[in-house]
Amino acid sequence: MSLFRKKPISAFEDDMKKSELKRVLGKWSLTAIGIGAIIGGGIFVLTGTGAYYHAGPALAISFIIAGIACVFAALCYSEFASMLPVEGSAYAYAYGTIGEIFAWIIGWGLILEYAMGSMTVAVSWSGYFNKLLKMFGIALPDWLTQDPGSYTGEGFSMNLPAFLIVLFVLSILVRGTKGAAKANNMIVILKVSAVIFVIIVGAFFIKAANWDPFIPAVANVMEGDNVKEAYGWGGIISGASAIFFAYVGFDAVSTQAGEAINPKKDVPFAIIASLLVCTLLYILVSLVLTGMMNYQDFNPKGAYPDAIKAPVAYAFDIAGQKWAGYIITIAATVGLISVLMVMIMGQSRIFLGMAKDGLIPSVFSKVNPVTGVPTKNLTILCVLIASVAAFTPINKLADMTSFGTLFAFTMVCIAVWILRKREPNLPRNFKVPALPVIATLGIIINIYLMMNLSIGAQLLSLSWLGLGVIIYFLYSRQNSKLHKS
Repeated sequence: MSLFRKKPISAFEDDMKKSELKRVLGKWSLTAIGIGAIIGGGIFVLTGTGAYYHAGPALAISFIIAGIACVFAALCYSEFASMLPVEGSAYAYAYGTIGEIFAWIIGWGLILEYAMGSMTVAVSWSGYFNKLLKMFGIALPDWLTQDPGSYTGEGFSMNLPAFLIVLFVLSILVRGTKGAAKANNMIVILKVSAVIFVIIVGAFFIKAANWDPFIPAVANVMEGDNVKEAYGWGGIISGASAIFFAYVGFDAVSTQAGEAINPKKDVPFAIIASLLVCTLLYILVSLVLTGMMNYQDFNPKGAYPDAIKAPVAYAFDIAGQKWAGYIITIAATVGLISVLMVMIMGQSRIFLGMAKDGLIPSVFSKVNPVTGVPTKNLTILCVLIASVAAFTPINKLADMTSFGTLFAFTMVCIAVWILRKREPNLPRNFKVPALPVIATLGIIINIYLMMNLSIGAQLLSLSWLGLGVIIYFLYSRQNSKLHKS
């Protein structure tokens, strides 16, 4: 049946031989891409909401659970990357194993992860940038920093910083992957240093009493106008779902496989290494933060109403170390640039893979012969992301990013198992140990985390996937290169 036609492994090999992308990324640059995508505003924001609304000091356990859920998917990604080192990530893996319709749905879902994630990060960067300016006595007018849906004044408004930062990232990316990787490496060093700074300096201000009890008794908390149950083991699990957004991005490493020098070995290494490093840092930051401030002090209606918006900086303020807030804000502002850079790179490479297969227009498959990057692809994508970030209130759509990621993770766990059964003799530089156990746990945990997202996010995400199915039948199915051949 044409819906389930699969792209032959030999066709992937031909694509690799004919690829116009330049192989310039070593294993440490790939690892930095993974860390650059994972460590962003989430570590400086989600720690507060996760501690107060969900788990209390046991937020560290929530980070462990979310990290484990990612490890199962990361191992499956690594096996695929060792066999099919091509751009396209989970989309390409599904095309070679499950079939075209599933590959299309995954590719469409990955747009949720990368494009929506990029828009969210651009708006987050604008918030940090405005906060940084105010620290130095500069205040931009509201009509230049708020989208029309959020602006309470009259007349024209736009989030100009969010718009400009996307164009700035575009100016870096179109010059070539090697230069972009160097810029990312420098930013990653800066923000990892900032995280280590928080851990080491914050450790001197920990009060053991703030960890007692480590797992608070189940209680009700107000989230907006709604009463919700928090804490206990249920709060730890719901916390893992809520903070999952902080882990989004390690799969960006697999989207760069087409530009890796030794992809079959280096991509699996970078996926697992970046995830392990970031998980360890997240656990330590959450322990330090909940040790510096009592989790109940993150109450937005309590004595420190702003603490939940910038929990790390606020914890240092309360400890009498206001100077640390400057360092943290500068690191977060600069650090978010690399998150945005990696997400846009990842999205453009997924578009590149889908366009090569004929599922989206061919303009996305054109690679600049001088720079070795898909310039038109990047330009169209960045203009779209910049415009949406500048003029649309997208705060309610952040959970959709997590849905797209969890959906892709689930499908990769299924696909690697199928391919191991169908093609057991294919050369694999990396093999998932105890695959049936790892894949099953990955599928169960990712589906469970999807079910723990808000109903609104689930409905919006399913509507997005439904729209994708319609586009597939109207355009992609008959324009597919497999269909034409």
